[in-house]
Amino acid sequence: MKQLTAKRLKLVMNLWPPFWGSGIRVLELDENWQYAKIRLRKYWFNRNYVNTHYGGALFSMTDPFYMLLLLHKLGRDYVVWDKKAEIKFIKPGRKDVYAEFKLSEQDLLDINLQLKDQDVIEPVFEVDIHDEDGQLIAKVWKTIHIARKESTK
Repeated sequence: MKQLTAKRLKLVMNLWPPFWGSGIRVLELDENWQYAKIRLRKYWFNRNYVNTHYGGALFSMTDPFYMLLLLHKLGRDYVVWDKKAEIKFIKPGRKDVYAEFKLSEQDLLDINLQLKDQDVIEPVFEVDIHDEDGQLIAKVWKTIHIARKESTK
């Protein structure tokens, strides 16, 4: 079976109805699976009653990315899934907004070290959502469940 490339996954995600229909677009997905940049455009169909970004769309734009990056970085010996998410709205989003997902070499080293001693870990990643002017719109915390496959039996 051919391995899914970041370029192909980016294309699939940009055609995926929940993202496409919400105005969410994957702008960048690093071939090394350590970075992604997402944009949520503000359209008439994804704004709320007071003409700002619908909170559910802001939350959705952050949904799968740390899980996907870690799944590809860690490989088939691990179960990786989103366990929990929390959002804090800071300021109304009135323009296009962006979120960036970064896995540093230190993040990966820490995860691999923890997995040597523990069957299951649940790191938390923080994602900032900014508008096109750099204003902070929301903060999201993603808890990712990572387990060695043999420990899930």
